[in-house]
Amino acid sequence: MDHFQEVIKQSTHHPKPPGLVLQYGTAGFRTNAKHLNHVMFRMGLMATLRSKKTQATIGVMVTASHNPEEDNGVKVIDPMGEMVTQTWECYATRLANAEEDTDLVTAVKDIIQKENIDMSQKASVFVGKDTRSSSAALSQAVLSGVTALGGLTKDYGLVTTPQLHYMVCCQNTHGKYGEPTIEGYYRKLCQAFIQLIKNASSWTDDQKQLWVDGANGIGALKLREMESHLNNKLQICVFNDGNTGKLNHQCGADFVKVQQKPPPGITVNPDQRYCSFDGDADRIVYYYTDSKGRFHLLDGDKIATLISTFLKELLTQAGLDLNMAVVQTAYANGSSTVYLEETMKLIVKCTKTGVKHLHHAAQDFDIGVYFEANGHGTVLFSKTAEEKIQQLTEDLNASDDSKKAAQLLQNTINVINQTVGDSISDMLLIEAILAIKGMTVQQWDSIYSDLPNRQLKVKVSDRRVIETIDAERRTMSPAGLQKVIDNLVKKHKQGRSFVRPSGTEDVVRVYAEAETQESADSLAHEVSLAVYQRAGGVGEEPKPLHKTHNCLQDTCISSH
Repeated sequence: MDHFQEVIKQSTHHPKPPGLVLQYGTAGFRTNAKHLNHVMFRMGLMATLRSKKTQATIGVMVTASHNPEEDNGVKVIDPMGEMVTQTWECYATRLANAEEDTDLVTAVKDIIQKENIDMSQKASVFVGKDTRSSSAALSQAVLSGVTALGGLTKDYGLVTTPQLHYMVCCQNTHGKYGEPTIEGYYRKLCQAFIQLIKNASSWTDDQKQLWVDGANGIGALKLREMESHLNNKLQICVFNDGNTGKLNHQCGADFVKVQQKPPPGITVNPDQRYCSFDGDADRIVYYYTDSKGRFHLLDGDKIATLISTFLKELLTQAGLDLNMAVVQTAYANGSSTVYLEETMKLIVKCTKTGVKHLHHAAQDFDIGVYFEANGHGTVLFSKTAEEKIQQLTEDLNASDDSKKAAQLLQNTINVINQTVGDSISDMLLIEAILAIKGMTVQQWDSIYSDLPNRQLKVKVSDRRVIETIDAERRTMSPAGLQKVIDNLVKKHKQGRSFVRPSGTEDVVRVYAEAETQESADSLAHEVSLAVYQRAGGVGEEPKPLHKTHNCLQDTCISSH
C-alpha cells in the first residue's frame, strides 16, 4: 500500500494536462515536450512493473528521434533490447491517459493483477536521453516514476537510442552480449571493425574518409567519443554536429530521404562518401553526387542489398547451410526486391510498415536482414547460426578459405547491434564491406537502379474505412477500390501501387512506382483520385502532378 500512496504523492509533481489523449505507437509516445512530463513519470511506473514481471532490467529512452527539437518522446525497451511487447503498449496508453490519483492507481493495480506481478520482486530500469533541452527534466520524471514503485535506476545520461538498447541486452545476458558501458560498446564495435578491414587489401587513405551529418543530435556527440577507438582506420568528418544548428532542422536522415538532396550548407564533392544519421542515431542513409552534380541516395533498400549480398558470399565461401532472408515493407523499391529474389536468389519477406514488424519477421530465419526504406534496420543472427559460425572458426579440418569466411562472419556479428537499427553500427558495417570488396559508393549504387516512385496522401473523413491485407499491399475495403487500383496499375509499365491508412491522422497514404517518373506521378495521382472518390475524401480533389514537379515533403517517401 505504501507504494501506491507514494505514486499518488509523486504524481502530483507530474500532473496530466486535462483532456490530453496520447497513443503509444511503434515509436512510443511522441508530441510537444511540454505535454510529456506526466507521461514520463508514468512510463517510469510501467518500466518498473515490466521489470518485476520479467525479472530483468528494462530500458526507458527519452527521445523524439527525427522530430523537431521542440518535440520529445519516450521508448520502452524490453529485456533483450527489443521494443516493448504489444500487450504492454496498451498498458502504456492506459497509464498515460489515466486521470489523476485514483484512476492512475487503478490502472497500475489492473496491470499488476492481469500480469500476476509479484510486487516484492526487485526492479531495475536503465534510463537514457538525447540532446534536446527538454530531455533532462523529462528523464528525471522517468526516474521519479521508477523510485515511486521501489525500483532501482541507472541513469546513462546522454546516449543514442541504440546504445541504450545495447546496454539493456548486455545487462540481461550477464555480459555475454557485451559490457553494459559506453566504452564497452565502442570497444566491441570498433575492434570488430578493425578486424574486418584487415581483409581490405586495396583501401587507400582517400577511401578511408567519410563525411557524416550528425543531424545536430546525439549521434554527432557519440561519434566524437568513439573516434579514438578506431585507431585512424576510418577518418570521420562530422558536420551538423550540434554546435550551431538546430536538431533535425534541414539536416539528418529524414531530411535527406524526404527532400532527395543533401543538407544545406555542405558541398558534396563527387569523389566523397556522405551519410546522415537521424536525431537519436537509429537511422542512416548514404549519398553522393556524380560528375555531373546529380544527387544519388542510397537508402535502406540499397543498404539491405549491400549487406545481404556480402553475407551470402561469405556463407557460400564458408560452406555453411544457413537460411537467410531479407525483410522489407511494401515501400521497398520494386527493383531491390527483383534483384534480391532473381539475381541473389534470396528469400524476401514483406511485412507491415513499422520496424517492430520487420524485427519479428527477421527472427524466423538463421540470418534476417531487415531495413525500412528510411534507413532503420539491422541484421539478426539466430543462436544456431552463431554457434555454427563459431564451430567453423575452430574446426581443425576446415579449409583455410572456409575458416577465413567464418572469421569474417564472426567479426561481422560483433560489429552489428542486433537489438535495433543503429546508425553507428550500420555505418561501420557498410564501411567495412565497401573496403573488403574494394567498392566505391558509385559501384554500390549501380548494383541495381531504383524504379521512379511517388508518395502522396489523401485527406479522408475516417481513415478506418481503409482495411488492408497482404502486408498492407492490398485493400479489403472499401469494396471495389482494389479492383480500380489493379486496373490503373495495368496501364503503366512496371507499375505498382498500394494504399494504407496513416497510423496517426485521417489521411490515406498512396505509393506508386513505374518505369518513368512521369508514369509514377500519373499512377500516384490516379490512385489518389480513386481513394478520394471511394474512401470519403475531404477538401479539394487531388490535382495532377506537373511533369516538372520537384520533390516536396508531402509527396515523397517519408518515414512511414
